Amino acid sequence: MLVESPVEQRAETASVLPRRRAVRAFGLLLSVVLLACVAGASIAIGAKDLSLGQVWHGLFEDSGTYGDTVVADRLSRTLLGLLVGAALGLAGAVLQALTRNPLADPGLLGINAGASAAVVTAITFFGVTSLSGYVWFAFCGAAAVGALVWFLGGSRAVTPVRLALAGTAVSAALYGYLQAIMILDDAALGKMRFWTVGSLAAGDTSTIVQVLPFLLAGSALALLLARPLNAMAMGDDTAKALGANLNRTRALSMLTATVLCGAATAACGPIIFVGLMVPHVVRSFTGPDQRWILPYAAVLSPVLLLGADVIGRIVARPAELQVGIVTAIIGGPVFILLVRRRRTAQL
Repeated sequence: MLVESPVEQRAETASVLPRRRAVRAFGLLLSVVLLACVAGASIAIGAKDLSLGQVWHGLFEDSGTYGDTVVADRLSRTLLGLLVGAALGLAGAVLQALTRNPLADPGLLGINAGASAAVVTAITFFGVTSLSGYVWFAFCGAAAVGALVWFLGGSRAVTPVRLALAGTAVSAALYGYLQAIMILDDAALGKMRFWTVGSLAAGDTSTIVQVLPFLLAGSALALLLARPLNAMAMGDDTAKALGANLNRTRALSMLTATVLCGAATAACGPIIFVGLMVPHVVRSFTGPDQRWILPYAAVLSPVLLLGADVIGRIVARPAELQVGIVTAIIGGPVFILLVRRRRTAQL
């Protein structure tokens, strides 16, 4: 049996790596094309039947007719889905890398619970009734809980386990508060019922304008964290040897996840499975390199979210199912199948 020399092994590695990068880049390009197709379907398909001519007219020649109004609403809804989907995917990928847990999601650190508790507080004690009012309460609640979890996790000596435990404890307390308020206040229960399942239906231009700066800033920061997160995945000692600042990387990762999850939850309510499932699936074919996981998650998460939204509009015509319900119905069985068929993708 012949054994390859170290020189031959290095030559083989040098030839494999460019091929692998080319395959990943081509896959990312196909993902962008798929996203464009799903976004087009999101604009063209809905609870109300419109011809392709009406859709085209509404996109480029808005004259205020019923069809044009429907297309404009779908366009805003699709744009919100693109932004929120990318935010959830990036946040999930960052949190999984931060906690070194491939099954982590935005709910793990209490961010969704903080946003939900803030919204029910706004409804019950401040009389807020509009989505534009919910946005800022939800974002502030998510940010406050993110800071609290960071403090409880040790602040200067944060570890993934401490963050996860602190987030779980805070989430349990906040969901207890949430349920108590909703039981005692029937009005809050009625108003929260729609928001808590997660929906893109209430998205409009004003909502997009309010959350857009946070989503863009959080997305840019997430992509910049790819290299430091890669270093952290090698272990604390190796990361330090490579020059990584662990506390700064963890603090920025926590800030990024909080901004992205807070803004997304504020706009649409807590939507589950997107931030959990997509980064996990992406990691199974890109490997543990965050430089590929993050862009793929940013592209494929809106595919899942918008696809689920289109399905929700079709199956319950002339009404519709909220996207949070559809992602749970689809995501649960699919994720179980993925976990059973292969080993959990390693970080």
